[in-house]
Amino acid sequence: MKLAVDHCARGLIFDIDGTLADTEAVHMEAWRQVLRPRGYEMTEEMFRTLTGAPTRKIIAIMNDEYGWGLEPEETLRNKEKAFMEQIGSVKAIEPVAALAREYKGTLPMSLGTGGRREMALVTIKAAGLDGFFDILVSADDVERHKPEPDTFLECARLMGVTPELCQVFEDGDRGIEAAKRAGMIVTDVRPFI
Repeated sequence: MKLAVDHCARGLIFDIDGTLADTEAVHMEAWRQVLRPRGYEMTEEMFRTLTGAPTRKIIAIMNDEYGWGLEPEETLRNKEKAFMEQIGSVKAIEPVAALAREYKGTLPMSLGTGGRREMALVTIKAAGLDGFFDILVSADDVERHKPEPDTFLECARLMGVTPELCQVFEDGDRGIEAAKRAGMIVTDVRPFI
């Protein structure tokens, strides 16, 4: 079984973390570095559930659902700093990156992420994929984040492709739900990586 572009697709949208870039271990370690000194622990299950949400939203969810007392802005800064200290270990996820390389210049391609723009650009560069995408829609660009469809709908709009002709490549349940809500062709990359 090979990861492929659907024959109907006229535009491709890629999530970044866990889809194009192997960042899961780096994000998890960054969360651990920030949470442990405060007496909190992010479990693998929590991490999977929250994949695709912006860091600010993750902090709010942890405070609301687990009764934690994280200061949002300080936690955001510390988490991003911890991530950046490990950015050199980020690599491309080859089955997905290979599609981006294959379709560069052939089909419109964009990035749709729950991460902040600055972090997304650094991550794509670390994965060796900067210069492949003219369009990036980040958490900074939409008000409603995954699982809402806004990120992917904005990608489609900016590419000039109707949503039903866009194929989304995702690894997170929130992102997959967002792509379905947008009426797009959805590819869960997890079985391929």
